[in-house]
Amino acid sequence: MSMLTHDFLAAYWSAPIVEANIVVFFNLLGALLLGLLVGYERSYHGRAAGMRTYGLVCLASAALTVIVGYPELWFGGHSQLTSYPDVTRVIQGIVTGIGFLCAGVIIKEGFTISGLTTAASIWTASAIGVLVGIGFYFAAIMLSLMSASVMMWISKLESWLPSRLAIAVVLTFRKGFEPGEEMVSSAMGEHGYRIAAGSLVISTSETGQVWQFAAFALRNDTSYSIPAISRELAKINGVEKFQLSFARN
Repeated sequence: MSMLTHDFLAAYWSAPIVEANIVVFFNLLGALLLGLLVGYERSYHGRAAGMRTYGLVCLASAALTVIVGYPELWFGGHSQLTSYPDVTRVIQGIVTGIGFLCAGVIIKEGFTISGLTTAASIWTASAIGVLVGIGFYFAAIMLSLMSASVMMWISKLESWLPSRLAIAVVLTFRKGFEPGEEMVSSAMGEHGYRIAAGSLVISTSETGQVWQFAAFALRNDTSYSIPAISRELAKINGVEKFQLSFARN
């Protein structure tokens, strides 16, 4: 049959195909709304990946999954498929592709790593889209609510539970001064911090030795916050300047 005949083109608008398109549309609309719901929390906190990113990830995942359920209607019902496509392979491809997107939002600078929560939530958004695509609507809704709840409330739970603050420290000593590890460890210990084993990196510069290390608080106490420790670091013998940041995020 020629592709330019009226019957061939009209097949794309036959009742079964139009009905399938309507079902697919509502699946995509639901996936988009659920993706926007999860992405709102990231957008609210000013993250690079916001509502649009999450909505598109969830939407695309649902689209790629739902079309596998209608192979007999592909190409206006003129598909030459001899067997049904394997939806598990489609899901595997979605997960692999989303992995590259997630890797792009993870940033490592020194001892600080940011973007892990955003990457994990983008991966979750793709799973929500897959659930919508295969028709598990209630599960998709519950996963969306659970994901949003985790990102909104678990951080508050973490701050309430006992924990030890980890910080990244860069100490620049004055030229000619020879610091000792025991001296630095003792000074950090006096302020409630212990140097993490294996984190010490020593380099030299024109101004003197530069020590970089991660340290964790020995107890959960506001007196050992970064502003508090910054006021004490300058008192360490031989320190010319310093830099502080959270060691993990």
